[in-house]
Amino acid sequence: MSQESESEKSTYYTGEAKFSPVPMTVSSPAIKLIDKNKVRANAVEAMYMQAHQQIGMLRKQAELIMQQVQEIEDRLKISELIYQADMRFKPVMGQIYHLYEKEEKGKFLVSMIAPQEWGRSKAFSRYLSTIRLLSDSTWDVLDKASFNFEKFEEAIPSNQDA
Repeated sequence: MSQESESEKSTYYTGEAKFSPVPMTVSSPAIKLIDKNKVRANAVEAMYMQAHQQIGMLRKQAELIMQQVQEIEDRLKISELIYQADMRFKPVMGQIYHLYEKEEKGKFLVSMIAPQEWGRSKAFSRYLSTIRLLSDSTWDVLDKASFNFEKFEEAIPSNQDA
């Protein structure tokens, strides 16, 4: 009998109830097994969701940066054209001027006179844009909505003698 009682003792927990691996009383908290596969699947799903969200934010930032790069490149191109244009005054930073194409193809004029202010003697064949000199000595196109950059690029002389 001593052997049976020893085997019975080993199947039952006899220590303090707070350290028991199984509930000892009806009021004890339920001990639930953890489904490790479910925990792992939830963690992986959360990981991918978070990663895709961060990738999306970085893509938006990259698109914004590329848009800013394009705007700076456009500003450099228009600035090159303006500095090759006929300008009979020293421009002041922050002031508004007007860019015209002259009768000769590939020749341009920067003027303080707006298109509607010209009288009968126009010194140009076509109004291109209203521009402003920025503090970094580049020029900004103020009427971007009506400014056609593709037509402008066609007007720039391809071989520049500098």
